Amino acid sequence: MRRLIGIFLIGILSFIFAASTGAQPFVPPSQLHLTYPPLQHTTTSDRLFFIGTAPKNGNVSINGKVISRSAAGHFAPSLPLQIGENVFKIQYTSSGSDRNSDKQIIVKVLRESRITLPPKDIGFINDSLFPTVDIARQPNERICFDAIATPNAHVVARIGDREIPLLPRRSNIQLPPNNSVQTGNNEASAESPSGYFRGCTTFETASQLGQPEYEMRLGDRIVKQKAQGTVEILSPKKLQIAEVTAVADARTGASTDFSRITPLPQGVKAIVTGKQGEWVRLDYGGWVRQRFVKVSDVDVPPRSIVRGINTREVISKTDPQNVWTEIVIPLECSVPISISQGDRTFTLTLYNVTAQTDTISIAPESIVNKLEWVQPEPDKVIYTIGLKPKQQWGYKVRYQGTNLILSLKHPPVISASAKEMQSLNGVKILLDAGHGGNEDLGARSPTGYPEKYATLITAKLLQKELQNRGAKVVMTRTDDVDLDLAPRVAKIEQEEPTVSISIHYNALPDNGDAINTFGIGAFWYNPQAQDFAKFIHNYVVQKLHRHEFGVYWDNLALTRSTVTPAILLELGFMINPDEFEWIIDPQQQKLLAKTLADGINEWVLNAAN
Repeated sequence: MRRLIGIFLIGILSFIFAASTGAQPFVPPSQLHLTYPPLQHTTTSDRLFFIGTAPKNGNVSINGKVISRSAAGHFAPSLPLQIGENVFKIQYTSSGSDRNSDKQIIVKVLRESRITLPPKDIGFINDSLFPTVDIARQPNERICFDAIATPNAHVVARIGDREIPLLPRRSNIQLPPNNSVQTGNNEASAESPSGYFRGCTTFETASQLGQPEYEMRLGDRIVKQKAQGTVEILSPKKLQIAEVTAVADARTGASTDFSRITPLPQGVKAIVTGKQGEWVRLDYGGWVRQRFVKVSDVDVPPRSIVRGINTREVISKTDPQNVWTEIVIPLECSVPISISQGDRTFTLTLYNVTAQTDTISIAPESIVNKLEWVQPEPDKVIYTIGLKPKQQWGYKVRYQGTNLILSLKHPPVISASAKEMQSLNGVKILLDAGHGGNEDLGARSPTGYPEKYATLITAKLLQKELQNRGAKVVMTRTDDVDLDLAPRVAKIEQEEPTVSISIHYNALPDNGDAINTFGIGAFWYNPQAQDFAKFIHNYVVQKLHRHEFGVYWDNLALTRSTVTPAILLELGFMINPDEFEWIIDPQQQKLLAKTLADGINEWVLNAAN
């Protein structure tokens, strides 16, 4: 009885408190509710969790088996799935005499195979015939032709004057998705697929080869089918150049499934060495979307030498707290670049460049300790920048004409009096309340309460705590509004804050364990944010005695900004029946905000100059 009264009081306090922050209040459930999965659901997972709640005075069963629930009545069991359709009957039965509150929910889950199965009749799987989009490759570059066809058939691909035999693939290694790192299922599995065929070859001369035609023979039956895409072999005598027209994400392959590498600044010029659908490959190896480049014919490939290099100190005109060391590298044309960072080093690689660098000038007030270079390949120069004891606080890179300007941000300068008073006076902190609006609810709790409200409550409480410590706080949103990732990231770039923190609450993919997964998580991408993420994670865990979910390097939009230490915090699991109660408790929300502010205060003051 006391527990039920407590839940009711939390609901009342949440209503009053949430109303003051602009977020919707938490309302305790009055009947059986299923948050996840939807009534019709498709997955490739071998199991699935069921997130929901019901009044405490009764039982919830799934397919006749009573399931365990939290003290508040929430549930999140994971149940196995068979290939094909799985039907689940979720039943709530009250313990009292009033059976009007009894309810049942029917859920149908279709589990599909992780691999594409061969056709049931003789023939090919349409989307399996390579290429599915138009491609272009270099002469003598290996090209593999794939097909999924009737098992035990004889399969060939014909293109130009070439016939390529396709042999059955003996095994097919299935790699886990990236998010499996967070669920503990990060192991590759070997399938033994039937009907998977592959054959590879090279083409020596430039030509428009057109669409490959695939043929399979099984007994006396023959099936022929053309691939959707065409194949072109590029001419080494007819060069095309791609000029980057806006800052372009570069990838390791021709799809957003491939990893990001250093974005290319506007103005970069490079030879096109491959095409695939809407993507082009540049001669240094990166792939970019065609809409970010202008492609034109050229006779001479863009190449440059690089000579003397100097540094200079620049103070931001809009924010005097932001001081940068600019490294100026004069070039004959804007060449591709890549960047990697260590603890006290910053490495810049220039492609299509030959070094004639004999003189380097380092300004004494800069954060650069030394600058060295090597030329490991004829068209690649690597500059290694050694930093002074305090690491750089972020960076920017741009072309100004054909001059490459690399800007390294100095750590913030905190006065001795401010440090003594533990004040954040003059420190700008950006807070991002994750999700928001009607289109982006975020994760949802067993009751259906969305993450977007919890993040807004926490962000506003943290804003107040930081302002009380003297910080200037910039918010990406203060109301329940739709806000895409792009304007959030643009806000960070525009403000160039001392630190950026995106506030979230967590969930899991279908094969996660919602009951037994909980705790605080922190995510970073650029090295200047690693120590910040680790410190805040450990600080909150220790001060509030919360479980550790862990600290992760992760390629997230809100952590990729290079102009500041940017981190994303997952402050608990919305889908965990017990942790959700902690998330919505007004007193715990206030304590969490104070603890976060204390941790931010301590880290910034210790890390600053």
